[in-house]
Amino acid sequence: MSKKILITGCSSGFGLDAAKTLAQKGHHVYATMRAVDARNAAKAQELRDFAAAEGVSLSVHEMDVTSDESVQQAVREMDGVDVLITNAGYGYGGPVESFTADEFLAQLDLNIVGTARVANAVLPGMRAQSDGLIIQVSSTAGRAAFPGFGVYNASKWGLEGLSEAMRYELAPLGIDVVLVAPGPFETSFFENMKQGSRQEVMAAYGHVGEFFQGFEGTVRDLFANGEAPTDAHIVVDIFSQLIDMPHGKRPMRTIAGLDFGFQALTDASEPIRKGGLEALGVAEWDGPQG
Repeated sequence: MSKKILITGCSSGFGLDAAKTLAQKGHHVYATMRAVDARNAAKAQELRDFAAAEGVSLSVHEMDVTSDESVQQAVREMDGVDVLITNAGYGYGGPVESFTADEFLAQLDLNIVGTARVANAVLPGMRAQSDGLIIQVSSTAGRAAFPGFGVYNASKWGLEGLSEAMRYELAPLGIDVVLVAPGPFETSFFENMKQGSRQEVMAAYGHVGEFFQGFEGTVRDLFANGEAPTDAHIVVDIFSQLIDMPHGKRPMRTIAGLDFGFQALTDASEPIRKGGLEALGVAEWDGPQG
């Protein structure tokens, strides 16, 4: 069945691929991004040209997920939303001490609060139709911490907690909330990663810099290995599979690609999570019933 799908962060990576792929599958896609008439004008036009050439239903909308006004204006341009994919985001890399409080807050605003802004804008419509799906794009960095990723870890761990609570709140209203946690993929993640402005403290953290460089090098070597699961389309296929699944069948968390063994962490914690819901008397709130 065709769905109306809002995707944030469509100027590159998972968002760009998902907008094209899901439109080709017969859905109407609202592809959103910042600066559609400026920095991302070429990407916005690429999507419009793709829609025209392929004869698919896809529209491009300006949306800055850190702005209430921008989010509300974009959603007003849309004729209802059945599925929301909160993909917009980027990472901050470096020792926690190297970031100012304002920089830390900016990371949280984008990766946590921004997802809630967009969800809050579409939820009235989903509640009115007693149906909907929200796919939150997290990260393996939301399952375990790494040196040099503390600020990013905080944003993704926060997104995990927010999304889990939303799942329980919205399931009785017919709305499903799920998490997709990609490992490293061939996107522009490292190129777009922002460093802290307090560079004067970096000399004390040479060990973190060495780890970070080594980790990035290892990941890039994996990107060059045709056998490693680093094709970004893997994540887009998961989006599509989750959309096609009926209520009652969608897992709360799906780890995609290189999982660093964290799939075992998820598998081990699931019985504990479900047991907690049983103890609280809300086991039936673990996603809408089929």
